[in-house]
Amino acid sequence: MEELYELRAYIEQGKYPEALVLLGEMEEMSHEDKINKIGSFLVILLLHLIKKQAEKRTTRSWETSIQNALDEIAFTNKRRKAGGYHLGREELQEAIAERYGLALRSAALEAFGGLYEARKLAELVDQDQIKAEALQLILDVQ
Repeated sequence: MEELYELRAYIEQGKYPEALVLLGEMEEMSHEDKINKIGSFLVILLLHLIKKQAEKRTTRSWETSIQNALDEIAFTNKRRKAGGYHLGREELQEAIAERYGLALRSAALEAFGGLYEARKLAELVDQDQIKAEALQLILDVQ
């Protein structure tokens, strides 16, 4: 909110170069916020895909969580006014790779009643397949 007051002051004072720099910073902050939000939903998506593959089953609750995560990723990733997406295919792949470890640790707490540590759970699943499935599911809803 401080940034808006600062922007207003720059404009009122005719300091347009400073206002443009601040606008650029605000745009970057907004973009980073979107990426972080997408990342949070990626963890939820990956967590449930890991559990599904590890336990070789699913539940209605898991499927609902997967669909909700996909919907939120699609909604957050879409640039409404400018068109396009905040994260393209390659950036989504990177984000999935970055969040996979966190999702695996979370899945280890839930899958099989928390029986396995993350590294043991990792041996029970195909990481590349889960990442590819996550990406395809996201691309399918966009």
